[in-house]
Amino acid sequence: METEQIKPLSPSDKMRYLIKSDTSLLMVMSRFGISLGFGEKNVKDVCAEQHIDTDTFLCVANYVLGRKFDCNRLSLQSLINYLKRAHSYFLDFKLPMIKRNLLEAIDCSGTDEIAYLILKFYDEYVTEVRRHMEYENEVVFSYVEGLISGSLSNDYCIEDFARKHNHIESKLKELKDIIVRYYPQKDNNLLYSVLYDIINCAQDLDTHCSLEDSLFVPAVQSLEEEIRERGDYMIVSEEDNMIEDDEKADILSQREKEIVISIAKGYSNKEIADKLNISIHTVATHRRNISAKLQIHTEAGLTIYAIANGLVAMDELKCII
Repeated sequence: METEQIKPLSPSDKMRYLIKSDTSLLMVMSRFGISLGFGEKNVKDVCAEQHIDTDTFLCVANYVLGRKFDCNRLSLQSLINYLKRAHSYFLDFKLPMIKRNLLEAIDCSGTDEIAYLILKFYDEYVTEVRRHMEYENEVVFSYVEGLISGSLSNDYCIEDFARKHNHIESKLKELKDIIVRYYPQKDNNLLYSVLYDIINCAQDLDTHCSLEDSLFVPAVQSLEEEIRERGDYMIVSEEDNMIEDDEKADILSQREKEIVISIAKGYSNKEIADKLNISIHTVATHRRNISAKLQIHTEAGLTIYAIANGLVAMDELKCII
C-alpha cells in the first residue's frame, strides 16, 4: 500500500483518481485549463482531447504531490501557460476575494487603528505580489518564449531571474500572525474563515514559487544550453526593463529608510534627530521627501510600508499599537 501511495502518476491513471489522491490537484487541473466531466477517461485521453501536453501535466501534478517527476519531456510553452493561469488566479480571484472578506470581517469604520493597519498591510502586500507576477509575465516569460523561437539574449539569462526570485508568501503568513496576535474579536466566524483562506493561499503561493524554482528554471537553463550548443540561434539585445522595475521598488536612500524605521517604531522628530545625529530640520526635510517618493503621508501608512518591505519586524508592532 505504501508503494502505491508514492508511485508517480502515469498517463494511464484515471483522471478522477488524481482528485481522489489529493484534492489540491483540482487547482493544477484548473491552471492547465482542464474541464471537469471527464468520466472514466485516463490522463492521456483527457489531455489529448483538451489539447494539454500530457508530460507537462504529469510533471507538475507529481511535483505538487511530492512524488517522483520527470521534467525532461515537459513543454516549456505549456508550463508558461500554466504559470500565467496561476498568476491570473491569484491576482484576479483569490487575493481580491480575501480582501472582500477582510472588509466584512474587521471593523472598517475608521476608528479601529489595528483594522486600518491590517488593511493597509494587505493592500501593500497585494501590490508587491502584482509587481512580482507582472514582471514574470512581461519580462521572464517573454524572454523564454523568445528562446523557444530560437532567440538568445546577450543582456539576460534565466539565472538573472533565479538569483532575484523570492518566495512571496512569507508576508501573507506574517499578516495571519498579526491578526491572530493583535485583533481580538469573539464570535467572528468570517474572520476565522478569512484566516483559513490566508493560510491556504500562503501555502499555494509557496508551492507555486517552489515549482518555478524546481521545474521552470532548470527547464529554461537546459534550453539555453541546448541553443548555445546548437549554434543556430539569433542574438537579440533587450531593454533591461526588469532592472528599472527593481530599482523603482527600492527608491529610498539608506538615510530615508532609517527614518522610516524610526517613524514605524514611534520615535518623534526630535528623537530621530538625536538618534541619527542630525538636525530636526533635516529630519523634517527627509520626511517630506519620503512622502513625496512613496505618496504616503501618514505615520500609519509609513508603518505599513516598513512592515511590508521588511524594514520593521512584526514583533516591533507593539511599539505602535
